[in-house]
Amino acid sequence: MHEERHGENGISHADGGPDFAVQTSYVRTVFLGPEGLKAGWGLAFYVAMFYTLQFFALRLAGALELGADGLWSMMLEELGLFVAAAVPALVLARVERRGWGAYGLPGRQAFGRLFWIGTVWGFASISLLLALMYGLRVFDLGHLAIHGARIVRFAAFWAVMFLLVGLFEEFLLRGYSQFTLTRAIGFWPAAVLLSCMFGLIHIRNGGEEWPGLLAAAVIGFFFCLTLRRTGNLWFAVGFHAAWDWGETFVYSVPDSGTIFPGHLLKSSFHGPRWLTGGMVGPEGSVLCFVVIAAVWLGFERVYRDVRYRVE
Repeated sequence: MHEERHGENGISHADGGPDFAVQTSYVRTVFLGPEGLKAGWGLAFYVAMFYTLQFFALRLAGALELGADGLWSMMLEELGLFVAAAVPALVLARVERRGWGAYGLPGRQAFGRLFWIGTVWGFASISLLLALMYGLRVFDLGHLAIHGARIVRFAAFWAVMFLLVGLFEEFLLRGYSQFTLTRAIGFWPAAVLLSCMFGLIHIRNGGEEWPGLLAAAVIGFFFCLTLRRTGNLWFAVGFHAAWDWGETFVYSVPDSGTIFPGHLLKSSFHGPRWLTGGMVGPEGSVLCFVVIAAVWLGFERVYRDVRYRVE
C-alpha cells in the first residue's frame, strides 16, 4: 500500500503524481496542438537537423576531392545535401504520423508522368528564352566544344547532377518547409516567404547578382504554383533539372556566373547586360521574366484544379 496525500485543491493522488502530471501537461501544451506537433516546432527541428547534417555532408564531399576537375565531388555534395534535407523529414514524418508523400515527393509517383512532363516544360522554357536572345542577335550557339563519346558521358553526368540539384532545392524549400508553414500561415504566404529564401540562397553562387536572385525567386514562386496544382513536387523537380541541364550543358551559357566544364557548345553573348544577363546567365536577363510569365499563364490554363492538401 502507499500513502495518499491531498493537495490544496483536495484531490487525492499518489506521491509524485501531481508534479509529473503537471510537467507532462506543460510539455504537451508547449510542443503539441490539435494536429500533433506544432508547426513552429516542427520547422525549427527540421532546420536544426538539416544544418547539422549539411555541415557533415559538405565536409565529407570537400575531403574526398573526387576527380581532377572536382565534378564528382560536386555531385557527391549535391547528393549529401539532398540526404540532409530528406532525413529530418523522414524523422518528423514518424513523429507527426504522416506518410512521406505528404511532403511532396510520393514514392509511387517517382519519375512518373508528371516528372517527364516537367522536363519537357523546363527544357522548352530555357530553349524559348535563348531563342528570343538568338532572334534579337545577342546570343550565338557557336560550335561544338566536345565530341564523340564525351558528349554522351557529359550529357549523362549533368543530367544526374541537375536531378540531384532539383531534388535538393525543391524538397528543402517546397517539401517539408512548405507543408509545415502552410499549416501555420497558409499556402501563398508560405510560398512568398520560401520563394524569397530560394532567391537568397543563390547568393552562395559566386557570380550571382540581384537580377539573377530576383529571377530565382520568381521561378521558385512558379514552382509553388506547380506544387499547388499538381499536388506534389515531381513536375517542379523535372522542370528544374531540365532547365539547368539545358542551360549548363546543351546551350553552354553561364549558370549563376559560372560556366562549368563539359559543356556541349562554345556559345557566346554579345549585347547589353539587361538583355543577355551577362556573366550571370539567362536568369539575369529581363527576357527571363517574360518567359516565366508566359510559362505561368500556360501552366494555369493546363492545370486548373488545386490538388495540394495539407492536413
